[in-house]
This record gives sequence, C-alpha cells and structure tokens, in this order.
Amino acid sequence: MKSLLAVVALAAVVACGGRQVEVNTTPAPASDMAVHVTNNLSQAVNVYVNSGGSDIFLKQVSAGSSEHVPVPGIAAGSTVTIKATTVDNSKTYTKENVSLAGMYMWQVP
Repeated sequence: MKSLLAVVALAAVVACGGRQVEVNTTPAPASDMAVHVTNNLSQAVNVYVNSGGSDIFLKQVSAGSSEHVPVPGIAAGSTVTIKATTVDNSKTYTKENVSLAGMYMWQVP
C-alpha cells in the first residue's frame, strides 16, 4: 500500500511540474495625452474627442469646475477635435485642429 501511495504522489508531482505560467504584473502604460477642461457654464458638460470621425466620450465635467481629463488611445501629435456638449444637449462647443502633445488647456465657453 505504501508503495502505491508513493507512486501516486510521484506521478502527481511529475504531472504538475511541467506547466508554464505566464504572469504579467505591469499594467499597460497610461496615456500622457490629456485635456484640462475648465467648465464655466452653469451646467455639466460631456467631453468628447473626435479622431478619425468617431467621437470618444472622455468624461463629464461638473458646472463651474475644472478637470484633468486623460485621452486614452490617441497617439502623441495626433490632430483631433475636442467637443463639449451640455447635459441637456442644448449647446455644443468644439475646438478643431488640436494637436495633442501632452496636456491641452481648454475653457468652455
């Protein structure tokens, strides 16, 4: 009986010993591209960036506040349009031909 247990234990160790495990502990690097939005309106705005014809929602910025808004997925030096739409969709503000190279400061309106 002891020899049977020894064989089973040895087989378990051999079976488990050949596995390879890939561990990734480093998160993807954060984008250095950002827009610093100052919302001077009396209502919140939804901020978007448009690159290649598609609007990408970034963040909602509260009325009368400033926010640092990261722009993920946009390469440095890309030319984009930044857009802010009031939460009631009554007004839209845009800034065209913005070359993102780090932080871009923008005030609405």
